[in-house]
Amino acid sequence: MTSAAVEILGLGLGILGWVGVILACGLPMWQVSAFIDVNIVVAQTIWEGLWMNCVVQSTGQMQCKVYDSILALPPEVQAGRALTVIVALLGLVALMVTVVGAQCTNCIRPGKMKSRIVIAGGAIYILCGVLVLIPLCWFANIVISDFYDPTVPSSQKREMGAALYIGWAATALLLFGGCLICCCSCSQRDDTSFPVKYSAPRRPTSNGEYDKKNYV
Repeated sequence: MTSAAVEILGLGLGILGWVGVILACGLPMWQVSAFIDVNIVVAQTIWEGLWMNCVVQSTGQMQCKVYDSILALPPEVQAGRALTVIVALLGLVALMVTVVGAQCTNCIRPGKMKSRIVIAGGAIYILCGVLVLIPLCWFANIVISDFYDPTVPSSQKREMGAALYIGWAATALLLFGGCLICCCSCSQRDDTSFPVKYSAPRRPTSNGEYDKKNYV
């Protein structure tokens, strides 16, 4: 597989990871209600996300409500909001930077600068993966700690929602795609750092000596 194809593959994985982060940010299923009591009739399920919480009735009806106050939210929700929005913006920047420096585009002439631009785009994708991993692990740690805490009532225990798993998958795509872009660009720069030089063959003149123009 050529370096250009690997670079396109990394860019595609980065785009998929970026879309996955946006999807996880908007879904209200970061944590869902857990039912661990015996002989309990489940009438409703509670979903909690970064922007709203939803109540799903057993009949299939769902009611969602956006959080009224930002300052009254827990710190993990505020941090999750900020980091996911930053990652969404950085992902757009990484996409534009990578496309500008990609081998399949002619925005910049081939050379060291073009390779450095692509490496910068891959590094931004890796940074996005690291940043979005912070709120995901923070939420997971809180959910697991509360679930096994005997002082927390059973009605307040939560489980990890689908948005966390989507976010982890998006993180893996961002990290892997960014590494592919950086590694491909570094190998390309190493291949072109020592260009091959050709010299004209020396031809002897009629008197048996080499022509001086061959030494210019």
